[in-house]
Amino acid sequence: QVQLVESGGGSVQAGGSLRLACAASEYTGSSYCMGWFRQAPGKEREWVASIYTSTNSTYYADSVKGRFTISQDNPKNTMYLHMNSLKPEDTAMYYCAAQPGSGGLCYLQRADQKTYAYWGQGTQVTVSP
Repeated sequence: QVQLVESGGGSVQAGGSLRLACAASEYTGSSYCMGWFRQAPGKEREWVASIYTSTNSTYYADSVKGRFTISQDNPKNTMYLHMNSLKPEDTAMYYCAAQPGSGGLCYLQRADQKTYAYWGQGTQVTVSP
């Protein structure tokens, strides 16, 4: 059982930056597809980015490509989402998710919520104009 805890959310003005962190209880010894999703009020949860822990392969939604960077610190069992040039439309609850599996799984099914078995509780990001 993997437990995930997000941190780093907050309020920032448009154009600002935040770094979200997702601390995992453990993912050493296994390969995981780790992902970030977000959900704005009244909208469906959407995929933001994913990373495959074994190869460090990264994937991004078009809406954040070039502005967000996903990374990991394996010794700390922590995944990060560095968010730059934030826009009001980035306002949402951000969730991290994890699923053990192959690189192929991560590549093909990274954007599907049903891919991920483990979820954190979320951290709020609010971007003001």
